[in-house]
Amino acid sequence: MSDQLLHVEVVSADRVVWSGEATRVIARTTEGDVGILPDHAPILSLMVHGVVDVLTDEGETWVAAVSDGFLSVAGNRVSILAEFAEASHDIDLEKARADLERAKAAGEHSDQAIEVVRLAEARIRAAEQAR
Repeated sequence: MSDQLLHVEVVSADRVVWSGEATRVIARTTEGDVGILPDHAPILSLMVHGVVDVLTDEGETWVAAVSDGFLSVAGNRVSILAEFAEASHDIDLEKARADLERAKAAGEHSDQAIEVVRLAEARIRAAEQAR
């Protein structure tokens, strides 16, 4: 592996959620999970609701829940752009579980209801993964 680092930015519609140096990033795309290391080939991919897992240059794991969005990798720069992104340490796990149950109980099968369920599931996975 190269001695180089990745510069990573996780950006939601209203703010930069995390920015820093990392040795590895894992994100979920429409094609499945993708792992990114330094010197990764350039890619542009659609992301789906899921968890982003970043191994920082200090050896710490940073995790976030993200909604649909885009993943861009070029020149050791990783950009994750999502309408919604939330760091795992900001997620109230019990509230996220209650949100999921409430969304499922609503029983609607609209695209919006499905999106609410998927995002609630991603928030729960991110919070549990960070524990």
